[in-house]
Amino acid sequence: MLLGVGTHQGLGGPVSPRGYVPATNIGQIKELGLNAFRDDFPWSDFEHDGGRMGFPPQLGRLDAQIRSGVARPFLILAFGHHLVPNSMPPTTDEARGRFAAYASAAARSVAPERPIFELWNEWNLAAKKDLAFSVDNYLALAKAVRPSVKQAAPDAPFVVGAIGDDPGWTWTERMLRSGILQYADGASIHLYNFCMGPAKRTSAEVIDRLNAFHRLVSDASGNPTFPIYLTEAGWPTAANKCGVNEQAEADNMAQLVLWASTASRWLKGIWLYELKDSGTDASDLEHNFGLYRFDNSPKPAACAVRDAWAFVRSSTDAQERKLADGVVSIVASTPAGQRIALWSSDPNQRHVVRLRSDAPNATYGAPCDASTRPASGVWMPISSTPLLIRANSPAALDFEVRAER
Repeated sequence: MLLGVGTHQGLGGPVSPRGYVPATNIGQIKELGLNAFRDDFPWSDFEHDGGRMGFPPQLGRLDAQIRSGVARPFLILAFGHHLVPNSMPPTTDEARGRFAAYASAAARSVAPERPIFELWNEWNLAAKKDLAFSVDNYLALAKAVRPSVKQAAPDAPFVVGAIGDDPGWTWTERMLRSGILQYADGASIHLYNFCMGPAKRTSAEVIDRLNAFHRLVSDASGNPTFPIYLTEAGWPTAANKCGVNEQAEADNMAQLVLWASTASRWLKGIWLYELKDSGTDASDLEHNFGLYRFDNSPKPAACAVRDAWAFVRSSTDAQERKLADGVVSIVASTPAGQRIALWSSDPNQRHVVRLRSDAPNATYGAPCDASTRPASGVWMPISSTPLLIRANSPAALDFEVRAER
């Protein structure tokens, strides 16, 4: 499975107004141990006068991050071109043909870096204001673009969707009924809940909707393992009615990463939004999604994601098991033994847990805590911060759980 972050190297020119600097951001991706990143690959900057294609200085930061080889690039093929009529979005054969030519050249230029390509970004949200962003036009664009991408980079997955907020799945179901999945290697979605009621600003709510999306895609494709990509999910730490505190962001992201290990048959990647804060206004939601702050100092989410990913990255099998009401249990098998992650699905509830039998080599800890302690014979705390238990034995561990007194 891929675990990545959203970055903003492809927009904003040579000097990023969002504070993105490739050398710094490449180091952060390495620190987190991630194996993917997602960024914009805008048509308007890649195609120049006379139909010439290539990376100009405007895309120098994106080029540097891709060529660094730090992680697999997941690239958004998108947006109109100022020299091409009817291109925002492409609605004519000519505009679609020009877009396909750009997509082909873009794919060829980065093919050695094992890219994945996504068609547009949140087309469905633009449809709320502009009828040209219809399902029919999106389908026509996918039909035109996929063959061009595949010819240029045969092994590069071509992903459709990038679906933004879609209450009731209205637009999603129309897209799936169009037959678009036959022109795609995967389907992608963005899931956020930061402006829902405080009790729903959790990883559990995102996971519930991701499972619902999986069911819709499975039914439409006839394939329960049709690849799905969660290409945006995150929680802003803004001082705003829709913001969460930094520890809640860290806990939600760690939980989502740990749970993802149970869905790897169909979930091919998660991209957390975003690598770093994009501004310094503490009350602005868009400025405060980062795992790192604008000054590049880490939030708790950075080590939480790093440690949760390291905990399950090598898992060969993982399952979610029910221990008690409100307690989530992820049991993963790895070459080094069992890995068990436990947390409370309600941030306001706390439990304690202990092993029913002795496990001499079992230890426990938590994300962002380098220390480990023997797990046998002790009551271990369960909160919204995941409890991480390592056991060398492949034998199943049995737990006793009770509410914290």
